[in-house]
Amino acid sequence: MIGCLIATAAFALFIRSQKTSVQGGGQLVLKLGHGLDTGHPVHQAMERMKERLEELSGGTVSIDIYPSAVLGSETQCIEQLQNGSLAMTKTSAAAMENFIPSMSVFSYPYVFRNDEHYWSVIDGEIGNRLLQGGKDKFLRGLCYYDAGSRHFYTKNAPIRTPDDLKGLKVRVMNSPTAIEMVKAMGGAPTPIAWGELYSALAQGTVDGAENNLPSFSTNKHYEVCKHFTLDGHTRIPDMLLVSTKVWDRLDPQTQQWVQQAATESSTYQRELWQTMTAEAAQQAQDEGVTIYEVDTEAFAKKVAPMHQAVENESVNKLLLQIAEVK
Repeated sequence: MIGCLIATAAFALFIRSQKTSVQGGGQLVLKLGHGLDTGHPVHQAMERMKERLEELSGGTVSIDIYPSAVLGSETQCIEQLQNGSLAMTKTSAAAMENFIPSMSVFSYPYVFRNDEHYWSVIDGEIGNRLLQGGKDKFLRGLCYYDAGSRHFYTKNAPIRTPDDLKGLKVRVMNSPTAIEMVKAMGGAPTPIAWGELYSALAQGTVDGAENNLPSFSTNKHYEVCKHFTLDGHTRIPDMLLVSTKVWDRLDPQTQQWVQQAATESSTYQRELWQTMTAEAAQQAQDEGVTIYEVDTEAFAKKVAPMHQAVENESVNKLLLQIAEVK
């Protein structure tokens, strides 16, 4: 009996300590960890979210932001959300495939017709449904952040048509969908860690890679690759997540404030991303990179069989629904 009483008291103290870590000192402080540096548009948007949340709540609610993976990797931060020791984090929608299988829809090439179609889906019923799809895993989406479109870039020769990819070793994420996409275009997909890519390009381990313009410029890949093709094969958003173990402890008013601040930060981040993309394009051109506009329909036709071969019923249904969005 004494042992049971001690165990019960210890558990109560543990629960109380978890609550005060989130709500200590009379001010509710939510802890947010992510892996980006402080100059990234997503981090800057989070700083704006912190300011807005303090304004909306009259200083009663705030956010402590921990950038540059000081609280762990993207996966580790998600795991901390699941156990309730971390309130919020940023993740790529691609990383959410393990929690919400339907999220893999973003990894398929040429799902969106143009920017307007993309944002109509993201800001509409489909996007909201996907944000809420991880509740059974203790994860709730608050908003999306723009991570741009992914494009091909190469060292020795430009990619003007899908046929130009034939035989080229192209670095891709370690993603079955990304690998399948490059194969469908005739290339040789080569998964390599992002941090090792510059060396791989310089040494000729791969002939090119694919990513957005800001990542291309920030990581100085323009020093090695002088051809950048605006084919826009995929567009995978980032997401701001909150732990439902934390969210469910917040009163409705606080939830409203947090959601409003997050939504406003998303709008702000999109503006920052557009500016950064334009600056990255100019920087690349200043460094001698040629940027090519291409017929994306030709690329889309090459990978169309990937859409027809989707086996996951929920993803197949989503692809059809997205295509119907005006």
